[in-house]
Amino acid sequence: MTIAEWCLFGAVMLTYLTLAPVKPLAGREFDNADPRNPAFYEDPLRKRALGAHANGFETFPFFAAAVLLAEFRQAPQNWTDWLALAFLLTRLAFVFAYLANRPTLRTMLWNTAMAFNLGIFFLAGFGVKGALIATLIGIGFAIALWPLLTMLQARPAK
Repeated sequence: MTIAEWCLFGAVMLTYLTLAPVKPLAGREFDNADPRNPAFYEDPLRKRALGAHANGFETFPFFAAAVLLAEFRQAPQNWTDWLALAFLLTRLAFVFAYLANRPTLRTMLWNTAMAFNLGIFFLAGFGVKGALIATLIGIGFAIALWPLLTMLQARPAK
């Protein structure tokens, strides 16, 4: 199996492992007979873990499609592998930022992971040059977004 294919497995496991520890750590507060009880997720950390978990499912289909498309179209494997690994590591950082309640950093990391994902997708159709352009535009967008998000977060709530 390629590194990119292992990253597909890693992305699935990250999605499940984001939420899995919350339940046993809650002790008797978690009711296995009612595992989706919204009241359980009212705790701020649990709510963020659930959000990160759901986001993993939201981002996975495009990641899987991009990796598989790149491999089916025989894109340069080393590029596919490195971009997939960058995506997975960025997603891991995203989960930690989500759990730590760092919304600006979380959004930046989400956009950066999406840039790597776009790179994989465009690698399949346009080669290394297309991957570089897509990835750099995506990372540029993420960087440009940082001051705006920081400014919006600093505004007092009405």
